[in-house]
Amino acid sequence: MTWRLLFAVTLGFFMVRDAPSQSYSLSGNLTLPKGITVESLADPKVAATVAEQLEKTYPPPRSEAARMLIAILRGSQLNGSDGWFGPAQSRYSWSWLVTKNGQDAQSPFVRRDQFQGPLNLFDQIDRDGDGRISPTDLDWSDRNPFVMQSGIINRVFRRIETSGNGRLTREEWGAFFQSAAMGKDFLSAYDLRGAVIPRGPMGFSPGDAPSVPVLVKGLFAGEIGSISEGPSVGATAPDFGLKTADGKQMVTLSKVIGSKVIGPKPVVLVFGNFTCGPFRSLYPDVESLYAKHKDNATFLMVYVREAHPTDGWKMDSNGKMGVSVKQPTTLGERVEACEMFQKKLQPGMAVLVDELSDPVGTAYSGMPARLYVIDTQGKVAYKSGRGPFGFKPMEMEQALVMSLWESEKAKKTTLPKAEPLTEKATSPPGPIPLEAENSNPLEQQKGLRKWLRWKSK
Repeated sequence: MTWRLLFAVTLGFFMVRDAPSQSYSLSGNLTLPKGITVESLADPKVAATVAEQLEKTYPPPRSEAARMLIAILRGSQLNGSDGWFGPAQSRYSWSWLVTKNGQDAQSPFVRRDQFQGPLNLFDQIDRDGDGRISPTDLDWSDRNPFVMQSGIINRVFRRIETSGNGRLTREEWGAFFQSAAMGKDFLSAYDLRGAVIPRGPMGFSPGDAPSVPVLVKGLFAGEIGSISEGPSVGATAPDFGLKTADGKQMVTLSKVIGSKVIGPKPVVLVFGNFTCGPFRSLYPDVESLYAKHKDNATFLMVYVREAHPTDGWKMDSNGKMGVSVKQPTTLGERVEACEMFQKKLQPGMAVLVDELSDPVGTAYSGMPARLYVIDTQGKVAYKSGRGPFGFKPMEMEQALVMSLWESEKAKKTTLPKAEPLTEKATSPPGPIPLEAENSNPLEQQKGLRKWLRWKSK
């Protein structure tokens, strides 16, 4: 029995659609209590009781799938407001960076003039652009101020960009202004809030909010989250061979990593699908990184199972953008959905189509979206959080450039060496004063003024 057939048989066991008397299970490990049907979970009391039982049956540390299921039963509608199910994993910690740079592990920062790698890489790791890399630059947790602000911008962007291709045009921007201004020649903060914040339940646009049974079905079908954990950092990346969307080329991961033609390069794996709105809005970011790094890294997209098919967690907002796809039941139908994605998003990187039984998406926990960096030895160097809210292209880029530095494949630059920062400039008055734990507005304002005075020196 080939590994693909084994995946198909195994996956088929727990991907059968629901019936009133059916008992659901994930990977043979996570199951609903006996006698509980998905439809009965529409009752909040039943759902809460089942969540309590699952918490006892599956104590921490729980798998991502277990955490998702319990969160759904506790009332989460997976809109990103209550966190996600596991941060990214990366080999490139602060300790790794300072050690690679030849500094003590306790060093509080690395100045630009101290950096031992190519200076263009420094500029990409120095997220806040203050001329030095600190642990804050490598912090991509949900409560980091930069991450929180990025999340807000992503949501605003998706409200204004109405074509569904992740590219905000002048016409879309003007149409949004005209609609929000309601005849005025200006926008107030009140106008902007009214236009941007959805009026539907739980932060969703009308027609998009799911029920508990819909979410549970989507999880067990592998649509809103993979049933598997996927490889951890340091593990060998599971090998696979998939055809490109046009069917003309078979791409095998191990051959790409060990290519004698292009030489050893890190590989970026991009998992996604057409009906996942957040993935569509962020895909152009990934495409920009592809254009930026394609000479030094190989980018491959793997097209996986639809997150919001019309026969699953259907989103009315997708339909308004011309994104309406039933969950494919044949490989040919999945290829057709992928072709729709390609027509709207115009990817430049190679797009591979996973087989209908999702062997690669399952092996990498790639549904509905995820990012990986595979090093030149075929090991996982970076694994993003579960999409869509763990899908952070900028975080992936940081890991990629450190992988390039590690493999010494990065191109050298002729950027001038920076002058050493003054003693005064190397001692800022504490961290940038908008940390999530500092909730006192007056203290935030005082700290911000102090920090801005230091920054202007």
